[in-house]
Amino acid sequence: MASSSVKGNTRLSIAMERTGQWVFSQDIPTDVVVAVGEAHFSLHKFMLVAKSNFIRKLIVESTEADLTRIDLTDIPGGAEIFEKAAKFCYGVNFEITVHNVAALRCAAEYLQMTDKYCDNNLAGRTEDFLSQVALSSLSGAVAVLKSCYHLLPMAEDLYIVQKCVEVISSKACNEANYPSRSPPNWWTEELSVLDIGFFGKIMAAMKNRGAKTLTLSGALITYAERSLRDLVRDHSGSGLRSGDFSESDGSGRQRELLESIVGLLPSEKAAFPIHFLCCLLRSAIYLKTSSPCKNELEKRISMILEHVTVDDLLVLSFTYDGERLFDLESVRRIISGFVEREKSVAVFNAGDYKDVASVSLQRVAKTVDAYLGEIATYPELIISKFNGIANIIPKVARKVDDDLYRAIDIYLKAHPNLDEIEREKVCSVMDPLKLSYEARVHASQNKRLPVQIVLHALYYDQLKLRSGMDDRSTQDAAMTRTQVQADVSLVKENEALRSELSKMKLYISDMQKNSHGTSSMKAPSRSKGTFFSSVSKTLGKLNPFRHGSKDTSNIDDGVDITKPRRRRFSIS
Repeated sequence: MASSSVKGNTRLSIAMERTGQWVFSQDIPTDVVVAVGEAHFSLHKFMLVAKSNFIRKLIVESTEADLTRIDLTDIPGGAEIFEKAAKFCYGVNFEITVHNVAALRCAAEYLQMTDKYCDNNLAGRTEDFLSQVALSSLSGAVAVLKSCYHLLPMAEDLYIVQKCVEVISSKACNEANYPSRSPPNWWTEELSVLDIGFFGKIMAAMKNRGAKTLTLSGALITYAERSLRDLVRDHSGSGLRSGDFSESDGSGRQRELLESIVGLLPSEKAAFPIHFLCCLLRSAIYLKTSSPCKNELEKRISMILEHVTVDDLLVLSFTYDGERLFDLESVRRIISGFVEREKSVAVFNAGDYKDVASVSLQRVAKTVDAYLGEIATYPELIISKFNGIANIIPKVARKVDDDLYRAIDIYLKAHPNLDEIEREKVCSVMDPLKLSYEARVHASQNKRLPVQIVLHALYYDQLKLRSGMDDRSTQDAAMTRTQVQADVSLVKENEALRSELSKMKLYISDMQKNSHGTSSMKAPSRSKGTFFSSVSKTLGKLNPFRHGSKDTSNIDDGVDITKPRRRRFSIS
């Protein structure tokens, strides 16, 4: 009868239909409906009261003469877990697993289904499963802990979270020291599925157990690469477009996650590879994380910058589409921090960083120059940004300026509209006298360079050949600089003279065309005399021997810059 009446009720919920097989097989009609959210369960009061002290109290303390509806929407685990708890009350078998045991334990506590109320109750059964089965392995403990995320704070109040953390940290330390399976770091993959809060608890517990820094850093790297896969693993910049993330798509959640990961980084200097840190920093720049987060990553990169590669710096420089440059301020601060620390170390060691550069500083200088060559082709890179990064490196750190010259040449070629003054500004970061012979030969024929740099290259080699001294002669360098300054002035005055002569030729030509008599011829004659008097005075000023300089009257014929030689250092 009861079964037929239930079948006639078209308003039965899915939950009631699902539980009908084991509930309505009873001969006694149901007398209470338990609502859990939108799910409704038609059950028997006496079956529930036998196991649940919570439901017994609701019925006893109810003001209604006959309570027919109970709302248990707040029960941990929702309708699915209540169904299993109800089955337990009816003595129906169901499976307890590592995925539902925590929720069942919390539901048992909520329903007061404890051994104190009834022997062998649900709370005791779940506790036995936890201790004997679920927490006997690292994987089981991780699964239980993961399921606790939606059961807080009750899961913590029942010490389920603490028990899981203790088991996981203990077994993870054992696996790190004595791997039981392959690959040895398999356990880091297991931990990477956890919420960042639980993961942080495990890291702290492992540290308290004496875990090595490399062990902790390995787990953090795996966790970051899995939880921020699209941001951290995509080193090429081809897999993620700049507009792929928005606040609605979860960039806010990822920002918080990244900041939490950075907060867990061990303090040791060499705890992480520099490439990993660079990827984290690029992600932090892209996600617009807090300043403390970015500053911490910049500081860590700066501390191990001697291990940096050009690719590492490029990771920091470009947006994820690989088409646009970031602000580059992070790169500048990182390099500046490293240089300042090198200076402090040199002073502390009673040395003078102005005379001798450390091997680390020389290595970084070479990498930075190569990096400048890579970013020089981008139109949005202004001179001040280019020079700002180049000037951070002390000049003593560069034994030769060939790599820097190459970067400058690339920049000049990529920015063809620069005027003479702007090209001189770009070249000001380089010392032409520190170029190798091959680079000087190339520079002497390079049309893109301002005249001052070309003259430096030419005169230095001439003085070297005449003096027969070493390539690094201080006296030669000083003589070259003095000579170039004088000759640059000479070249500029010579250009002014050429311009004045051209104007005079045009003037004479016009006067000759307009000449119609003797009186008209006298005026241009006087004008010519006045002009050539001016030319004579100007030529007197241009006397190359007046300041003791060499004869430079044929300087324009010294090198054929219209037909450049094969350019070893050119980007063309």
